[in-house]
Amino acid sequence: MRMFTQDDGAPRALVLLPGAQMHPADVQRAGLPRQLAESGVTLDLYVPDLHLDPTGRFDALQYLEAEVLAELRARYAELWLGGISLGGLLALLYAQRRPQGLRGLCLLSPYAGSRLTTNAIQRAGGLDAWQPTPRQLGDGEFTLWHGLRQGQPDVPAFIGWGLADRFAGAMADVAQRLPQAHAVQVPQGHDWTAWLPLWSLFLHRLDAAGEGSG
Repeated sequence: MRMFTQDDGAPRALVLLPGAQMHPADVQRAGLPRQLAESGVTLDLYVPDLHLDPTGRFDALQYLEAEVLAELRARYAELWLGGISLGGLLALLYAQRRPQGLRGLCLLSPYAGSRLTTNAIQRAGGLDAWQPTPRQLGDGEFTLWHGLRQGQPDVPAFIGWGLADRFAGAMADVAQRLPQAHAVQVPQGHDWTAWLPLWSLFLHRLDAAGEGSG
């Protein structure tokens, strides 16, 4: 896990989960740590290398708790969890399962499931009418929507996406179901041209909140 420290002894930290086929070095090359340093926001940034893939999310959840968050929870007064694309899905699933101890979420274009998932829910009459099968509840994507229908996770959540993102509609639906969402959009698509300005907006909001309140 890479640590990008903006201020030694910072009282708060953000664990940012990269997307599929993305590693901590990619986050560094894209400039997120540099933007953090330039912002003046007091925040330690951690980026674990989870080797995310669509079939490994639940193993990743267990690893995230045991090897990453358990240690940091004891070290910081304020702990944020974030994610990019598929990392955003993982962050949401974790927060639905264990919101205790999380100050909030930073979701940059969070992947909300394939069209096979969202279309199945729509064919059932929409999210409120949908009755998940036991098999669906064993799938991470359906689990996400089942939790969202129940208003979970109920923690402060910065969620942003690009209006040209092919998954923009699903991300807007996610934002509507998050009880404490602060949703923002930028013109770009599903890539760093959107994630960099969204990251900057998150940092600005964190700075404006002082102690990081939602």
